[in-house]
Amino acid sequence: MKRLKIEPSVARRFKLQHLLFGIAALYLVFISFKFPQFLEIAKTLSGDDGYDGLELVEDVDLSKPLFNSVYKDTFHRKLEDQNQDAPVRPRKEPLEERKGGSKPIKPLQHQYGRITGEIMRRRNRTNELSVLERMADEAWTLGLSAWEEVGKLDGKEIGESSIIEGKPESCPSWLSMSGEELATGDKLMFLPCGLAAGSSITVVGTSHYAHKEYVPQLAKLRRGDGTVMVSQFMVELQGLKSVDGEDPPKILHLNPRLKGDWSKQPVIEHNTCYRMQWGTAQRCDGLPSKSNEVDGYGRCEKWMRNGMDSKESKTKTTSWFKRFIGREQKPEVTWPFPFTEGRLFVLTIRAGVDGFHTSVGGRHVTSFPYRMGFTLQDATGLAIKGDVDVHSVYATSLPASHPSFSPQRVLEMAEKWKARPLPKRPFQLFIGVLSATNHFAERMAVRKTWMQSSAIKSSNVVVRFFVALNPRKEVNQMLKKEAAYFGDIVILPFMDRYELVVLKTISICEFGSQNVTAAYIMKCDDDTFVRVDTVLKEIVGISSKKSLYMGNLNLLHRPLRSGKWAVTYEEWPEEVYPPYANGPGYVISIDIAKFIISQHVSHRLRLFKMEDVSMGMWVEQFNSTTAIVQYSHNWKFCQYGCMENYFTAHYQSPRQMICLWDKLARGQAQCCNFR
Repeated sequence: MKRLKIEPSVARRFKLQHLLFGIAALYLVFISFKFPQFLEIAKTLSGDDGYDGLELVEDVDLSKPLFNSVYKDTFHRKLEDQNQDAPVRPRKEPLEERKGGSKPIKPLQHQYGRITGEIMRRRNRTNELSVLERMADEAWTLGLSAWEEVGKLDGKEIGESSIIEGKPESCPSWLSMSGEELATGDKLMFLPCGLAAGSSITVVGTSHYAHKEYVPQLAKLRRGDGTVMVSQFMVELQGLKSVDGEDPPKILHLNPRLKGDWSKQPVIEHNTCYRMQWGTAQRCDGLPSKSNEVDGYGRCEKWMRNGMDSKESKTKTTSWFKRFIGREQKPEVTWPFPFTEGRLFVLTIRAGVDGFHTSVGGRHVTSFPYRMGFTLQDATGLAIKGDVDVHSVYATSLPASHPSFSPQRVLEMAEKWKARPLPKRPFQLFIGVLSATNHFAERMAVRKTWMQSSAIKSSNVVVRFFVALNPRKEVNQMLKKEAAYFGDIVILPFMDRYELVVLKTISICEFGSQNVTAAYIMKCDDDTFVRVDTVLKEIVGISSKKSLYMGNLNLLHRPLRSGKWAVTYEEWPEEVYPPYANGPGYVISIDIAKFIISQHVSHRLRLFKMEDVSMGMWVEQFNSTTAIVQYSHNWKFCQYGCMENYFTAHYQSPRQMICLWDKLARGQAQCCNFR
């Protein structure tokens, strides 16, 4: 009996040993085939490409491409000299200004990431990278190609005289487009010089009949049935898209909702969207507005509603009583909702002095005041989408030229706006301003306002713009000339995308810790107005013995898992974000910036497409070391707009920047809320 029990156990051990030997043999065979490739990777990673800080080129000529040695995308570490004729040698002192003119700024060199460009080229397996990695790789390739194109165009298409003269473009006074032409053009009509006061746009179309749509939120409320009958369309006046991946600004969003609104009434909603942030909606639901007229028109006219409210019932009863006692009653006409399912309509949007005025069938319906700091000339696109068949579109009384769209007219080429050379001595604060390529007006407004602060004039604070490249080669060429003249732009050699803003933040950290000697680094946007002296006082109030992370802090924020701005679990597996400061303006101490760069060089820096969340993640990682970080929260680092006694004001147009600066010069830290 004992022998019978032992034999199966021996047999099982015998089979297990054979199985293990078989797996080991297969592994050795696999290694024998892959070993040369592993040696190749190890050789590339352990080559003499150690990190020695930024490699700078002395006496760079901006008439030649700036990419003698540039940082590749966020996951590329091994770099090659793109121009063998220009020797690259490391230098620790900061860039100086040339005698007789400002020295042009050369793009930074980064040695990014987990996988080198050499390995990527040899293996040619970018499909194994994450979505963000593939975006960065593509952005680098396109950026390098775009810059080579700029080098070929130098002096050929845009002369130096045209930059200063600023000859305006010539545009047609009217445009028309059929429904078929609009459909083939992605339902977008281009208005080359925007609009002017008195311009009008007329749309002839037919509204669709209502159709069923499934709404998940409604299904939860109704516990099953989430369908609703919907008929709506949108007419939008759009500005230029600044960055790939970011929606163009919406100067006017007109949304007639025949059916499907939560109020179960037909409504017309108006709104604006700037930098993908929606404003407060103006809803017209058939009840007349009583105040806040626009050019003498009411914001909302009256029309018949589906149900009769108490006010209308009371008015009808009063009218009957007056007729009964013989008192004269003035006739009152109430029109129906201006849009009907399956019916033809003629919609006209006219640009007035203070706002847009909407008429349907020749009758005024709504008025909407101008917002968000846009001028009428910014409305260079008309988009029509939704449940509507467009038959024709007409744009009349258009401006013959664009006074501000062309960068030649925006850039004020004057010596007083040029940046001072980078100081060799230590200073208090380095401010990196994120900007898009075609934001010429925004950069010029910053130069003429808060960059004239006394602390910046005395070089106790240094400011530089960080700008990536644009798909349009003429825009890149103008950016290059702007950088050469003003000396305050760091050109980043990749194609600009909204998802890659985090690369600009890393660039700011590296520039602030390698090219200059600053105690603190601040990041902000080009539509952020900074009270520099006030921010410095806040920094001084914090103990210098502690590391600092200052801004408008968010705690326990959760990522959105559905909708347009959803974050997948692959991108962010955690349920909450770490504490992070809002992106429009925050401050970190230099030791945090150096930690970020060191982690980046050693391939341990985790990247996320939301740059402010990424910074919070990096600071939390730094705080887990022996260092102690002082988290300093203040609402006055404004995330949305402006507040009294602000430290920073966000979403400020160039016109609002000038207004804020004028008020600050009079000792008033007050907002400019005009649009």
